Amino acid sequence: MEYPYLYETHMHTSQASRCAVSTGAEMAEAYHRAGYTGVIVTDHHYGGNCAVPRSLGWGEWVDRFCAGYEDARERGEKLGLDVFFGWEAGFGGLEFLVYGLTPEWMREHPELREPELCGGAGVGKPEALYALVHAAGGMMIHAHPYREAPYIDGVRLYPDCIDGVEIVNAAHHSPLSHYNPSFDERAALYAVRHDFAVTAGSDAHGVQIPGGGMAFGRRLESAQDFCRAVLEGEDCLLTDGQRWYDRHGDPVDADRVSE
Repeated sequence: MEYPYLYETHMHTSQASRCAVSTGAEMAEAYHRAGYTGVIVTDHHYGGNCAVPRSLGWGEWVDRFCAGYEDARERGEKLGLDVFFGWEAGFGGLEFLVYGLTPEWMREHPELREPELCGGAGVGKPEALYALVHAAGGMMIHAHPYREAPYIDGVRLYPDCIDGVEIVNAAHHSPLSHYNPSFDERAALYAVRHDFAVTAGSDAHGVQIPGGGMAFGRRLESAQDFCRAVLEGEDCLLTDGQRWYDRHGDPVDADRVSE
């Protein structure tokens, strides 16, 4: 294949995400068995469905939050699986994937727990988080922007404070979770309309991974390298675990993929 390096860009661990059921090590093993080159751990952060008590001091909170990532990274090193760090910021069901920053950076920014940077609808300001992330050289992607679910307070779009859009979320193509492929179809049209960078991921919360992600022609070096590849529109394919897509969300012929 022209794109032999498959990366998961959206996954959770039970150490930090209340809705997840598998540890970082278990997730690393599952992705290795499934043939992935690497994963980016994106647990739910302070304003989302996080499993870490908010009563903790910031330093201890960050350590506990990063436990799933560290667990996955340790197991990944033994397996030959790349494990990179990220997180999913939540604003009352509105969610953004943050890439390219580090646990050390997070520890130095206790303001991430302030309502403006992680509050619910009418309180939090995604544009404030975007400014902070951008100033540090990170990337912010709107996760599943058109998903409809009880925990989401309607579709809210912020085209002026994101770097791109998750246009393929494998949970939308799997009966295991939020099945509705039209969510992705609308996200792809939104990305094309604004000429956004795009990503694809599984949104996996356990070892029954739906198989989403992004396939590249080379091995990525780091989370920062992933950001560069996405923002510069590096050649890649997106997948929902069943079909392959180009960066516009259009299906790619299977014969072309296997050339």
